[in-house]
Amino acid sequence: MLYFDHCASTPPHDEVIRTLAEVMKAHYANPSSIHRAGTDADKLVERSRQLLAGAFGTKPEEWLFTSGGTESNNLALKGAARANRSRGNHIITTSVEHASVYDACRQLEEEGFRVTYLPVNATGHVEPEELRRALSDDTILVSVMHVNNEVGSVQPIEAIGNVLKDRPKTLFHVDAVQSIGKLPIRIREWGIDLLSGSAHKLRGPKGTGFLYVREDVRIQPLQSGGSQEHGMRAGTQNVPGIVASAKAFRMAMETAGKRYAAMASLRSRLLEHIRSIPELKLNGSLPEEAGSYPMAPHIVHVSYPGMKPEVIVHMLEEEGIVVSTKSACSSKEDRPSRVLLAMGADRKHASGGIRISFGDEHTERDIDRLADGLRTVVKRLKPLERS
Repeated sequence: MLYFDHCASTPPHDEVIRTLAEVMKAHYANPSSIHRAGTDADKLVERSRQLLAGAFGTKPEEWLFTSGGTESNNLALKGAARANRSRGNHIITTSVEHASVYDACRQLEEEGFRVTYLPVNATGHVEPEELRRALSDDTILVSVMHVNNEVGSVQPIEAIGNVLKDRPKTLFHVDAVQSIGKLPIRIREWGIDLLSGSAHKLRGPKGTGFLYVREDVRIQPLQSGGSQEHGMRAGTQNVPGIVASAKAFRMAMETAGKRYAAMASLRSRLLEHIRSIPELKLNGSLPEEAGSYPMAPHIVHVSYPGMKPEVIVHMLEEEGIVVSTKSACSSKEDRPSRVLLAMGADRKHASGGIRISFGDEHTERDIDRLADGLRTVVKRLKPLERS
């Protein structure tokens, strides 16, 4: 079975699995306990925090451990908006955010916050000037994802940070779930105040995420009942998950450059194949197009207009190939892709998209087999276009 659904979740490294099991067996004490077993567990959590901080040139106390990217995004948006409401009630995000950001903003609207959803161009990218025009005196938070989890558009985070650099009242949150360990991230240089990540997108375990909160930024906790995570995230820490996540993070960061080049090469090879399948329409930009916008190296998104994407997914599965439709959090919803609609696609086009996402374990032979599978599926579905 060829697994091309890395945006939904990644296969954990063997070393990560071993670390998870070893820590679970040896360090089961509550890290908040004052006895030696508890303090030993707490030391492991703090070392993991230091590892994250060191990789990004930040301070350990600026990192919180959460249950995943969804919690990190919710804590960042709701926590920052509610804690800073006295300074304003305007939030800016984009029309193509992950559901954990988009729906959180919808909830904040119900609480009385005013939210602007920035449009994107035909390749799914935000123009920094659109953000500049949307800013107002009461804008307290801007949230823009780094890499779109559906089509792979890489947003101009550095340029957005520059737009906001002279606005200390406006916090800048970045959902980096799909970019950490794959693309360079400069938290300090880009003026990022809050940044979300998730371990199982890095070949780590599910159920563990992390959130960067700049040291002088106030957020309101989503849950109460303990002083863990600097008082911002109550609840007993998942020590095995945190340590295993740090292991996966370290491995991803150490090989990020090499893996980027390898995955970018695989993406180019797949795009060559897709050019020979006219029924499939690429969503996003091609690297050689004039004025093209950057795309993530590990994501290719195509549409077969008029065809149900779940049919394509299941037919590919019969060929031994696993792909997905849209975000795993929204894949069971029977409606057109919100992201593709925002990019200007019609409902027919936006209803027929499939997402292919790969990792460093894939080879050119795997890509060629995937392309053969796509051709087989298209050949079988082609007669249905006329029915």
